[in-house]
Amino acid sequence: MAWDIRRCDEVDSTNNVCKTLAAQGADNTAVIARRQTAGKGRLGRSFRSPEGGLYLSVLWRGCPAGQLLTVTPLAAVAVCRAIEQTCGAVCGIKWCNDVVLNGKKLCGILTESSLRPDGGAEWLVVGIGVNVAQTAFPPDIADVAASLAMQGYSVSPDALAEVLLEQLTAMRQALPHPQAWREEYRRRCVNLGRPVRVLRGDASRQAMALDVDQQFGLTVRYENGETETVRSGEVSVRGLYGYIE
Repeated sequence: MAWDIRRCDEVDSTNNVCKTLAAQGADNTAVIARRQTAGKGRLGRSFRSPEGGLYLSVLWRGCPAGQLLTVTPLAAVAVCRAIEQTCGAVCGIKWCNDVVLNGKKLCGILTESSLRPDGGAEWLVVGIGVNVAQTAFPPDIADVAASLAMQGYSVSPDALAEVLLEQLTAMRQALPHPQAWREEYRRRCVNLGRPVRVLRGDASRQAMALDVDQQFGLTVRYENGETETVRSGEVSVRGLYGYIE
């Protein structure tokens, strides 16, 4: 399977471009931009996208319902593999979709889809933003964000994109039987065995992260001994992104 690659200097969002292409019937398409003016993250957040980063989205048609929850975690593994292959940096994954390096956020992933009545996806878009060559970040995110260059690793966005597309192809092939990728996700997951804070709206609960289940939910044990598998919301890891209390 080969990607139809479309390169742009600037777009509002590579995910938006892919969704427009999906409405036109496109399939197996990758959109790569040097910068975004309206990059998007999870939970409606913005994703800052200056030149120097890699902003890439892939589109394909048809994904069974049973595989949808697997796509984003496996994409995180694909990013980790591509980074390690191109520059040697060994990254972790903060549940469920942040790639981190030395305790700071290096990459975010946003998956969007159009669902069929059977719960599967008519089309699926996976958007990935990697901080590659930036040398500074605005003050409001400087304490939580990292780039490969700022951590001492050298690779170009174009070189990383080439290897990442290879890994995303391998990811798609693994979706029906993701056991090996799931185990790698567990090994890289920085939440496991650490105190976390589970956030839902204005509510916050302290817990210990225990495991990642077969559908990539995060199993936690609260201070009262109750266990739960978290599938939505936000989970902060003590020591990451300024969470220290």
